[in-house]
Amino acid sequence: MAPREPAANESQTATRYWVGVASQDHVARGVAGGFCQLCHGKAAPLRRMRRGDWIVYYSPKERLDGEALCQQFTAIGQVLGDCVYVFEMAPRFAPFRRNIRFLEAQATPIRPLVEKLSFIRDPKRWGYVFRFGHFEMSRADFVLIAQQMLGQVPDHAATSAPPPLEPMQLALAA
Repeated sequence: MAPREPAANESQTATRYWVGVASQDHVARGVAGGFCQLCHGKAAPLRRMRRGDWIVYYSPKERLDGEALCQQFTAIGQVLGDCVYVFEMAPRFAPFRRNIRFLEAQATPIRPLVEKLSFIRDPKRWGYVFRFGHFEMSRADFVLIAQQMLGQVPDHAATSAPPPLEPMQLALAA
């Protein structure tokens, strides 16, 4: 199954919902720093998202270089600002990032949700879709995951307008 492309009649301002894939340790760094980084630092997936969109991270493993499985949704947040920017992590590694306002959430195992998520076409091969690293999901799938992670759906999850930005976030997004 290829990632979902927006329908021709979908508004560019309508809120969209995304899944990002990264190890749990990498997601934790992003949550602590208020950013997302996708597909080994590529800009294209970040540019598909718009201010006010929502992202849920799925972590197949606990650590990128480890063997221990995680298989949980590990973070949920809303895209801030319009800026995709480069961040130098090491002399030869400068990935692209995007600012995210992460919510306090509980990691949620995927297995109980496999047969309920519409982006999983074949429950026997449920992990296949995650190989893309970033894809759009339906609002219904987002609501299901958000309810598990948060106990509720964020009040402003259905609107295209993100919450007000703090002064520091405005400076980062500029």
